[in-house]
This record gives sequence, structure tokens and C-alpha cells, in this order.
Amino acid sequence: MDNTTTTTKDLQKLTINALYESLKASPTGLSSEEAKARFERYGPNELLEKKVNPILRFLRYFWGPIPFMIEAAMILSAVVQHWPDFWIITLMLLMNGIVGFYQESKADSAIEKLKERLSPTARVLRDGNLKQISAREVVPGDIVRIRPGDIIPADLKLISGEYLSVDQSALTGESLPVDKSVGDVSFQGSPVRMGEMEGLVVNTGMSTYYGRTAKLVEEAVTKSHFEKIIRKIGNYLIALAVTAAVIVFAVGIIRGDNILENIRFVLVLTVAAIPVALPAVLSVTMAVGAVALAKKGAIVSKLAAIEEMAGVDILCTDKTGTITKNELSIGSIKPYGDFTEKDVLRFGLLASKKGNNDAIDDAIIYRAESDPNREPVTNLKLLEFKPFDPVSKRTEATFESSDSSQFKVSKGAPQVIAGLTNESDSINDQIDKDVLTFAEKGYRALGVAKTSSDNSWHFVGLLALFDPPRDDSAETIASAQKMGINVKMVTGDHVAIAKEIASRVGLGQNMALPKNFTDVSDDVAEPIVESVDGFAQVYPEHKYRIVSLLQDKNHIVGMTGDGVNDAPALKKADVGIAVEGSTDVAKSAADIVLTGVGISVIVDAIKNSRKIFQRMSNYSIYRIAESIRVILFIAAAILVFQFYPVTPIMIVLLALLNDLPIMTIAYDNVKYSKTPERWNSKMLLGMATFLGIIGVTASFGIFVIGDTVFHLSRAVLQSFIYLKLSVAGHLTLLVARTRGPFWSVKPALPLISAIIGTQFIATLITVYGFLLPAMGWGLALFVWGYALVWFLITDVLKTVFYKHGGLAVLEEM
Repeated sequence: MDNTTTTTKDLQKLTINALYESLKASPTGLSSEEAKARFERYGPNELLEKKVNPILRFLRYFWGPIPFMIEAAMILSAVVQHWPDFWIITLMLLMNGIVGFYQESKADSAIEKLKERLSPTARVLRDGNLKQISAREVVPGDIVRIRPGDIIPADLKLISGEYLSVDQSALTGESLPVDKSVGDVSFQGSPVRMGEMEGLVVNTGMSTYYGRTAKLVEEAVTKSHFEKIIRKIGNYLIALAVTAAVIVFAVGIIRGDNILENIRFVLVLTVAAIPVALPAVLSVTMAVGAVALAKKGAIVSKLAAIEEMAGVDILCTDKTGTITKNELSIGSIKPYGDFTEKDVLRFGLLASKKGNNDAIDDAIIYRAESDPNREPVTNLKLLEFKPFDPVSKRTEATFESSDSSQFKVSKGAPQVIAGLTNESDSINDQIDKDVLTFAEKGYRALGVAKTSSDNSWHFVGLLALFDPPRDDSAETIASAQKMGINVKMVTGDHVAIAKEIASRVGLGQNMALPKNFTDVSDDVAEPIVESVDGFAQVYPEHKYRIVSLLQDKNHIVGMTGDGVNDAPALKKADVGIAVEGSTDVAKSAADIVLTGVGISVIVDAIKNSRKIFQRMSNYSIYRIAESIRVILFIAAAILVFQFYPVTPIMIVLLALLNDLPIMTIAYDNVKYSKTPERWNSKMLLGMATFLGIIGVTASFGIFVIGDTVFHLSRAVLQSFIYLKLSVAGHLTLLVARTRGPFWSVKPALPLISAIIGTQFIATLITVYGFLLPAMGWGLALFVWGYALVWFLITDVLKTVFYKHGGLAVLEEM
């Protein structure tokens, strides 16, 4: 064991030494050709997901309790030599496997394409230039530049820079960020909190520390509301099906029916009753919806987020970049002491860095460079630059003058910058007054300071930054409020700025400060965060507290964020939303990543999520009602009339023709709800049972008509009843898909085409006697007319039930 370990370590050292030699030979980074060769040699820099062989995935549809029951029925059909039943059941089994496999593969493919758009990037030195590439293309020997907000793309040996603070808690369990310096190794997957360094890639993919750990650890996954409701529906129908099956089997034994025939019938009845396709239909519906959301600028990282998004009733949204345009410009300049406006702008420029993709830096650089009277910055050498991070709330740069003297400049939050100086006591009141004056105009203040020859800090002045609201923010917020969403603005800016922007976009001006909800008990804080219109002067860590308090009040909370320190709040929120331009850390923590800008993208995503939820809810009601209708009618007919109303092959045809085309519900037209959506099992099961019982009543009606009015033979009566069950089944779907009259929302063409097509086939089968006794066009047209009349009656009863308190009764149950 020790020898093996030593050998492995020696090999790792040899590998790193070889990479160092490569670095010495090519300090400007790998050439494109060498990078391509190493990519082919080492493979992509990604963790290999456990992928199931396509053949095994297909065979899964023939393995498990439900497939076993279908297979048992198929074998029993062969034993009793009912060959038509045998071949139809075999066809059903194969069709279920083929369609399920195809739809699952299609959904997985769509999700994989969306995940590719979320893949992190890395800045690497190639051909002497810094390039941004996909993290999966990083190869051993690459030189990578990392900074706050990045997720380290591979195991790196740090080679330049002052320091790096990384969060290794997910890998090592260390609760605090770990400081790294030149010569240390930083592991793949670790978020960068502070600092900026360059590192040499030494391991990629499954060879990284993270990759080796992933082989040993399986992540525990909590069940979503979606999984819980599927389980509830399944348990309800399984209990109903098993009870009916036991009764039917017992009656058959008492009556002396053939034991094999009895078992076969019970098996087929149970299979037809249990909604085998329910999870697949709902998953496909969400996958199709995820693709539609992506087109709207919202990429879903996991399907369950769609369901949560539909239920959001409180949306905590960032001000900057979401409600506002995030197009900063310098509004005005206020110098302090003996400094001039030019001094404020000059030192603010020195505390900025071009190419950092920082909106404030860009605004200052643009203003300085566009000034025709600006003095060029010469004879200064940049020794160190510390970029902005959300903890210190400032940037800092160190320069050396031509006379070898050094000085520092810093810019950031006015209170923080003033705190660097010895003048804070004397200037704080003036700073607060100026900040308030700026804020009343919608300006955000930025403090600038510099050190003198004795290294003491001096407050230079304030820069007023202006970021106007987006043109559509007010309209979109009003739309969200009409949808039952309480929009709360969250900003780190001064409370006066928050109030000014809030007034412009139609939000209230009741703003809470961190002290209102952090230094008090939960009982005091909860009503505060629930009632206010927004939060000002908050740090990212305060967002976590806000989310937690709102969730404790039973709200489903959406929270936006973009920075490293936003990640805990995004993870904690029911729906974490990483806005456009977010760091990789924020994206990895979020449920939804926005590729478009503005609050309108979020509200559009919520609208589309509610539509997807409606489709899932409509199908669930239909499928439960259909199962209840078939189970209760068949069981009651056997018990009361000692008559099997349908044969096993008819039950199989019902499942085949009514369930397989139902995947088209994923494309159905729906109206989004005006209130947040939540799974309500009482309502779902109550409405489905209500529709199911109406269906049972209608089925007994046609049974009596066929038996006593038309005096049909038993064989033709079974075909007569089968067609009614088939036609009425899809008509029930048209009833279940709306809360108002069935025509209130026009069904989508794919859905209505599937309904017409399958029921036309069912009609031809019974009219011409293919596999079933023929009954002619006269009886078939009567069945259609009868089913349509009951369809209209059911639709009226459903509308009355929804309109006049049926839901309230269910809520009280």
C-alpha cells in the first residue's frame, strides 16, 4: 500500500515538474496547436457523468412492478391461447417502451443542451494572448487567470499574484475561506472569494481532487414538491386499483370463473388503472417548457425549478441591472478639502482598471477619457491592484512615482472610504448630507481617497453615479403585482436612492435597513421583512436572512443575485435566480440563470412556469379521473350485474389509444394563473374523483341503454361500452384542461389532432370488428352523440363546482 502511494505521489511530482519545464519553455502560454494536442490526449476537462447504456435505458421500460404485471398478463394470454390478446398486449408493451424511451431521450437531450449554455468559462493564456474559453477545453499546462467570482476550472499550481482566498468547504469541509499564495495548489470547483492570481493547470477532469472525490461520494437529493405529489397520486390510485382488483378476483373465485382468466383480467385491470405514463408525461411537459423558457432568456438548471417558479409569491429582486439599466454614468463631482473636481476624477481613474468588466470602473474611465481637458497620467507605475469585492466594498491600487515614492488610491462606498481616513469624524455629517442630496436625484455616491507621503489617507471627494430605471420596469412590476407577486427591491445603495428608484417604478417606499431584521429575534423580524417594500444598504449575507425569514412565514421566495456572496441566498431561496452577467459561483448555486436583462425576463419566466404547471395539473386531473372511471365502473358492473363490461384486450386498447398520444399535452394552450400555483392534493384528487364519478354514472347509463333498449348481445355490448369509454376518456381531458367552459381556452393543434386521430381509430375498430365484435356505424354514431351530451353536462357541472365553492369544500376536508 505504501509503495503504491509513494509511486503515485512521485508520478504526480514528475507530472508537475514536466509542466513547469513546459512553462519555462513557453511563458506566454500554450500554442493553439499544442493545446489541441493535449485536449485530444487528456480529454475534456469535465466530470464524467454516470451515463446509462441506451440499450439498458430501453430495457428499463420492461423491468419493474408495472411492466412485470403487463408481462404476466401477456404470458397468461398465451397459456389460455388468447392470441389476439397476446399480440395486442405485446404491442402495447413495446409501444410503451419505444415512446417512453424516445420522449425521455428527447427531454434529456433538450436539458443537456441547456446545461451546455451554463457551462463555466476560463481565462487562459494562449498564443501570448488572454482568451476566454469553455472550462471543458482547459488542458494541463494552460496558464489560467482567476479572480473573485470565478470557480477554479481545474487543479492549479499558483504561479503569480499576491494572494487568493478560496472557499474549499464543498471539498474539504473547512468552514472559512482558505488563503493561497504562490506555490500552493487550488482545487477545481472552489469558488474564488478574494484576490487575483495566475495558476498552472496540473490536473483536469476526473484526475482532479474534485473528480476523484466525486467517484466516492453520492450527493443526497431532497424530494421536490413535484416528486411528492407524484407519490401521493400514485399511492391513491394504487390503493384504489388494488382494492377493486381484490374484490373482482374474490367475486370471480366465488362464481367459479376460470382461475387463469380471472388472474389475467385482474392484472390487466390493475395495469390500466395505474397511471404508468404519469411521471413521463409530466417530466416531458417540464422539459418542453424548459426549452421554451430558454428561448425567453431563462435557463433552468433543474426541472423541479419550473414548478417552484410557478409558486413564487414573493420576488426579491436586485435594483442594479434588474430594475435599473446598469448603464452607469458620472452625474456630478463633489471635491472635499483642497482637492478639485479634476483631482477626484483623476484619483478615481487610478483606482479603476480597464478590462475588469466593472460597470463603475467603465463609467469613470469613459468620463475621464472623454474629457478634452484631461491631464494624461504619466510617470506612474502600478505596483498592485486589488479589485472590488463585496466584503471590503472598495478597490485599492498602489503606485510608484518617478521619484520612487509610493502612494495608494481607493474608491468605494463613501462610509467605507471615509473610515480609512482620520477625518471621518469631521466629514461624516457632510458626506451623509451630500449622499442624501445625490440620492434625492437618483444618484449613487462613490467615495475616493488617497494616501499622502506619510501613508495617511485623505478623503478626496464624491463621484455621483446615475443608473436610471429600465423603460419597462414600472409596467413589468405592475404586471407582477397583478399576478399575486409581492415584489421587494433589494439594494446595497443608500436608503434615499432606494426610495427614489422605488417611486419611479411603482413600488412603495417603506424600506428596511439591516439593523431592522438582523439584530432582533425572528418573531420581531418576520413581520418586518414580510411587510416592507424593499431593503436598502444590505450586504449579500443579509439576503440569506431575508429569504430564511420569509420562508418561515410559508412564502415561496424568488431571490436574484450575481456575486460570490449571493450564492448562499440563491441556494437557500425556493427559486434562486442568477441574473445576466453573474459569476460562475452564483450560476452554480441558482435554479434559473437569466441570459436576458431586466425584471421583465423574470416575470416572463414566472408566467411561462405557471403555464407549464397548468398543463401538468390538467393532465393529472384527467389521468386520475380516467383511472377512477374505469376501475369503479368495471368493478361495480361485475359486482352488481355479474357482467364483465369490457374484455382484457379492450382495457389494453384503452390504455394504448388514450395514453400514448397524451404526450402532446406538453404543447397545449393554457392561460397562466393570476395567483401563485401550488400543488393542492385535496383539490387535485377531489376534482378528479368528482369527474370520475360522473363518468361512472354515464357509463352505467349507456350499459343500461345497450342492454334494455337495444337488446345487444353480450359481445356487441362490450364493444358498445368500449367505444364509449374510449371517446369519453379524451372528452374528459377537454373538460379537465379548463376551469371555465371547455371553449374558454382553445386546445392546441397537436393535442386536438391526437384526440381526433386516436378516437377515429377506436371507432373503426368497433364499427368493422377488427379484434373486437363489429357493431356498425349506427351504434357508433349513437355512442358519439351520447358521449358528447355527457361531455357538455360534465363541463357545466365542473364549471359550477369551481365557481360555487367546490374548492372551498375540498379545502376544509
